[in-house]
Amino acid sequence: MVTVAQAATPVSAATGIQVGGSGKTYASSAIQCALHPTLGMSPVVYAGLYNPKRRATATVSLNDTNIATVNFYNPETQVWLDKRINTVGVSLNRRTRDTYTFDATSSQINICIPDTSGNTISGDLEFAASGKSYTGKVIGCAWNPATQQAQPYVNLFDNGTYLLNVSINGVPMTQFNGTTRKHTPVFLSAGLNVISAANGPTSIDYYVRDGGTGICTLP
Repeated sequence: MVTVAQAATPVSAATGIQVGGSGKTYASSAIQCALHPTLGMSPVVYAGLYNPKRRATATVSLNDTNIATVNFYNPETQVWLDKRINTVGVSLNRRTRDTYTFDATSSQINICIPDTSGNTISGDLEFAASGKSYTGKVIGCAWNPATQQAQPYVNLFDNGTYLLNVSINGVPMTQFNGTTRKHTPVFLSAGLNVISAANGPTSIDYYVRDGGTGICTLP
């Protein structure tokens, strides 16, 4: 028997979420990209209870596999998506289950990893398709003062006199001014990292590097 909650299409609620047919659960309205603890930049959504009562509980599943239990005190959980069309379910009981569909298919490793096929390789260097920046292909190991541990890193360079805003995994890091600041080490987290260098609205250079476990041993 299919209940109304199972069959209903989720409706838009507050910005960034959609509420299920039961009116008691929700999920993100769109896929987001976030830093997975081991895989690096990966697609994720959030799901849980919408305005729960104190005794409310629900089971969150991904593609029919239970992954978490949510309740009044912890009403939300992260759901990391597979490279496919994913079904996220939030079950209030055996008869009431809201489902949400997210398409995370991609021609890349995952939808959060940009296409860098336009970049060119010359020796140990990778040049962006725009020609405005380049970075090393060889990953080094150095002490990161910010984290107080040794981490893998690559150097990123301005390939001219461009004003470039540098980010790592979507987090702003520094700005190249084209004159006195034209290069920087970029420390890598575990898994796949996305380095970007944006020249305003004109172009964005992307590089993808695998940070392994996110830690390394100094030579």
